Amino acid sequence: MSLARLHKEPLSNLPYYEERVDLAAAFRWTARLNMHEAVANHFSLSVNEDGTKFLMNPNQVHFSRIKASDLLLIDANDPDTLSGPNAPDPTAWGLHGAIHRNVPHARCAMHVHSIHATVLASLADSTLPPVDQNSAMFFNRHVVDANYGGLAFEEEGERCSQLLTDPKVKVMVMGNHGVMVIGDTVADTFNRMFYFERAAETYIKALWTGRPLRMLSDEIAEKTAREMDDYPGQAERHLAELKAILDEEEPVYRN
Repeated sequence: MSLARLHKEPLSNLPYYEERVDLAAAFRWTARLNMHEAVANHFSLSVNEDGTKFLMNPNQVHFSRIKASDLLLIDANDPDTLSGPNAPDPTAWGLHGAIHRNVPHARCAMHVHSIHATVLASLADSTLPPVDQNSAMFFNRHVVDANYGGLAFEEEGERCSQLLTDPKVKVMVMGNHGVMVIGDTVADTFNRMFYFERAAETYIKALWTGRPLRMLSDEIAEKTAREMDDYPGQAERHLAELKAILDEEEPVYRN
């Protein structure tokens, strides 16, 4: 099916169509990277000014099959959300609903149990130290939740959301669980999630060697993090390239 056909009415008239396309692309590429987990894990994207209305994946649909039209439009302030016919996963509602109610700067939120980030979350010290350029990106920009309390239903979601109120903190290592990444857009958040997993992989594999690690100084790590914060357009180009590949190989994600 051609892209022109995919963009015809009424599909392009879906509410927040371009946002849906970006989010669907992020789901599909996360599956290609094997950073998903079965039919669990969830992403969300705010679409109104205060951040309380958001798009999210439908309950227990594999990331590799999610299309733009599949995404649920949810109100974080609607207490009847879980009683509707297209209710989201209860843990997704508990975690993402709390974040979008309590953390307005978290426009996009991505939660995965990716392998290396989850290994990091399983260590007694789940902090990611600055051992390379990628890990330095997260210096003073991630927080560790060391108080895992079970599945992230509403009470657990409320507790976790309070750890993300500092606008500088963009990643929460969820101890004994996984990782939550927030950002301004789908591109910003996906790019950060990708690099956090790469950084965690490098750190975990460096630990495997049993040899001493070469740590960056706090000064250089913070300088690197600031430089990466201000690096122009990289996240947007990253997502644009992934969408270009999907447009060639599986354009149905835009449906």
